[in-house]
Amino acid sequence: MSYKISEEGNITTVHLDGEIDMDVVEKAKEVIFPHIDSGKEVHLNLSQVQYMDSSGISVLIESHQKALEKNTKVIIKDVSKSVLKVIMMAKLEQILNLE
Repeated sequence: MSYKISEEGNITTVHLDGEIDMDVVEKAKEVIFPHIDSGKEVHLNLSQVQYMDSSGISVLIESHQKALEKNTKVIIKDVSKSVLKVIMMAKLEQILNLE
């Protein structure tokens, strides 16, 4: 997994790339959580994520919950087809903010 971060006003966009699985979950949290903790709205761009397993999905859920606690939002954008399939199978499209 690699990533790129861009900031515009109070919005931080994290562009994730590659595979998000058990091996990179901690790294993903280290990248995403500090921005949520700072109270920014975080956009996760998943257009370049080819694969995500259940541990990757747990990062999305934890990010969402952390944002609610901090009174901000995590918006998941440009989800690749393979990741969208996993999100839909877990019935998380009703919970997560997808765009």
